[in-house]
Amino acid sequence: MNLTHIEHIGIAVKSLEEAIPFWEEKLGLKCYNIEEVTEQKVKTAFFMIGQSKIELLESTDLDGPIGKFIEKKGEGIHHLAFAVKGIENQLAELTENGVQLIDHHPRKGAEGLDIAFLHPKSTQGVLIELCEKKA
Repeated sequence: MNLTHIEHIGIAVKSLEEAIPFWEEKLGLKCYNIEEVTEQKVKTAFFMIGQSKIELLESTDLDGPIGKFIEKKGEGIHHLAFAVKGIENQLAELTENGVQLIDHHPRKGAEGLDIAFLHPKSTQGVLIELCEKKA
């Protein structure tokens, strides 16, 4: 694997409007980007902390992945995302090593990243996202 750093930690929230003030006013972070990813039925808000980010995720559809997650587990950590180089090759290597994938090919995510998820059944229950920023 060619992981470079923790890209972000994804946190499912019921409302960005209600969640953002905590991160800004209580923790002193600054929300620098709010974006809707229509394909994933989610609206995101990003905060930088060092080289990594916090991504708040609000569902735009109760039947979307975040809506279902919140209904089942409540608000909280949804996934851990790693930055990688050569995401296609990384997915192929993981498949060869018996890791169950949700995405066998990258798709577009927030901030223009190519993303792919690994199935929690292969990762001790943690939803892992791989992210690559194309030049």
